[in-house]
Amino acid sequence: MENRVTKNLYFIPYALWIALFVIAPILLVLYYSFFNIEGALSLENYQKFFTPVYLKMTLSSFWYAFLITAITLLIAYPTALLLTKTRHKYLWLLLLIVPSWINLLLKAYAFLGIFGTYGMANSFLEVIGIGSQQILFTDFSFVFVSVYIFIPFMILPIFNALNELNPTLIDAANDLGASRLTTFWRVTLPLTLDGVKVGCQIVFIPALSLFMLTRLIAGNRVITLGTAIEQHFLVTQDWGMGSTIAVFLIIIMFLFMKLTGSRKRGI
Repeated sequence: MENRVTKNLYFIPYALWIALFVIAPILLVLYYSFFNIEGALSLENYQKFFTPVYLKMTLSSFWYAFLITAITLLIAYPTALLLTKTRHKYLWLLLLIVPSWINLLLKAYAFLGIFGTYGMANSFLEVIGIGSQQILFTDFSFVFVSVYIFIPFMILPIFNALNELNPTLIDAANDLGASRLTTFWRVTLPLTLDGVKVGCQIVFIPALSLFMLTRLIAGNRVITLGTAIEQHFLVTQDWGMGSTIAVFLIIIMFLFMKLTGSRKRGI
């Protein structure tokens, strides 16, 4: 009985945190979504969301989020696999994670200098004879910087999944005559899919709502749902429409988490 009371007491701060900082903001956003720009109760915002402008913006957000997640995964998985085979793997992992501690705004401004007209990237292109190019304010610069920022968050869950993999399973596959490629596809990858899914969640969800990088790095050439929310809240002062977009963004995020969620597998 005392253990149950103690557990309930420990649960109170967690429940308060969830109620105040998760449930309450979602309900507040949902509430504001039913008011138009004049402050009248209306479904106008929801009707407006299903117009071609916002549907195109939603597809654009999905495309960039998918592209960023896919490229990040293609880089992060081999990196995590290599890390697990190195001698000082935790030290190398720490060195890869350290850049994520730097403020996002500082990293964005750093890339403004690197990709600028007289930046390091164009200086390198001049040296190899290609000549100066417009790198900044392009889709390439936006995706490149986004991938750079999200890579540590993709590596960490995949590294943990690979690190927990029972090495005797790999030895068993080798003893049975499986090649390295077959072992990877039939043993390693299936048993580390949970780490991949977690990494995809960590990357895809924030990538879907990026807004600062779209302004600083892409120069507003890339428009996402996050950009639209910022525009409605800070520029047009249409909180209702901004809240409506946020509601759909929250729904999309929950659906993605549901689709990529899985039960813990063990051997």
